Amino acid sequence: MKTIQGPAIFLAQFMGDEAPFNSLDSVCKWASGLGYKGIQIPTWDPRLIDLQKAAESKTYCDELKGKIAAYGLSITELSTHLQGQLVAVHPAYDAMFDGFAPASVHGNSKARTEWAVQQVKWAAMASKNLGLKSHVTFSGALLWPFLYPWPQRPAGLVETGFGELAKRWKPILDVFEDCGVDACYELHPGEDLHDGVTFEMFVDALDGHPRANINYDPSHFVLQCLDYLSFIDLYHDRIKAFHVKDAEFNPTGAQGVYSGFQGWAQRAGRFRSLGDGQVDFAGIFSKLSQYDYDGWAVLEWECCIKSPQQGAAEGAPFIQDHIIEVTTKAFDDFAGGGSDEAFNRKVLGI
Repeated sequence: MKTIQGPAIFLAQFMGDEAPFNSLDSVCKWASGLGYKGIQIPTWDPRLIDLQKAAESKTYCDELKGKIAAYGLSITELSTHLQGQLVAVHPAYDAMFDGFAPASVHGNSKARTEWAVQQVKWAAMASKNLGLKSHVTFSGALLWPFLYPWPQRPAGLVETGFGELAKRWKPILDVFEDCGVDACYELHPGEDLHDGVTFEMFVDALDGHPRANINYDPSHFVLQCLDYLSFIDLYHDRIKAFHVKDAEFNPTGAQGVYSGFQGWAQRAGRFRSLGDGQVDFAGIFSKLSQYDYDGWAVLEWECCIKSPQQGAAEGAPFIQDHIIEVTTKAFDDFAGGGSDEAFNRKVLGI
């Protein structure tokens, strides 16, 4: 068995216009001071990384790693959640998702998709230059408006959707293969890849592509009433990244999974800071350790009640306390002296 690395923190929800969240140096100093050992970098924030330069220059990447290492931190993964989302967008969401892309491609879905594909390919190359083995992203969605349809879906719609999604991602995943990096999809409501079944459909459409993997985040499974511990048993061989995020699901007589169009704090299912929700992290860390997951445990904060600063401060010790230093001994080692076939046959009376 192997020991999980951490604690680490995803910077996307913390970056802002005020110190210490407005520059790489200041946010690294802040994260290190809270006890974090790694940072997950959102590649759409130019204050943290120049993605194209990182894809094209090993020297730039070495300098970036050195700057971050000066604060006692490592880069865990790069993130293209926003760009990955734009690889596949249903027209119903075009106007809202334009904000994730440069103004030059607004109103032009084809150009926006091409921009997004290039971004994710650059992220694969940048990850290689940084010496990273995993990358985190979203799949995008063509089918989400038809998840619980009325009227019923036309026959073959789902197969066509996953075929198109795979067609768009295959060239990207081939770049990840060339770079020796795993693309880890966060299985997330709003994405076509949101649970185990949809992930399997995607991998099948890709003929089992080895670089299509999972960023495991139990919070999204709590909101779906999915068994997130059994999920690890089923898909552990594809789990290559781990977001540590808490959530709770409190259905009432008035609302359940769909939450009646309520705001974040009024939904039956909502995200919480670590330890404030319902996720069994002891069980998760045990299962991941059992299955030899040796990647990073990365805090993602999206609590609907607690401040990000308090959530981050509490998150580092929470993760550290859950990391299991795996054993190198079996409990009954003291009773044995190695294998002896003759002795074993004597014990069995044969």
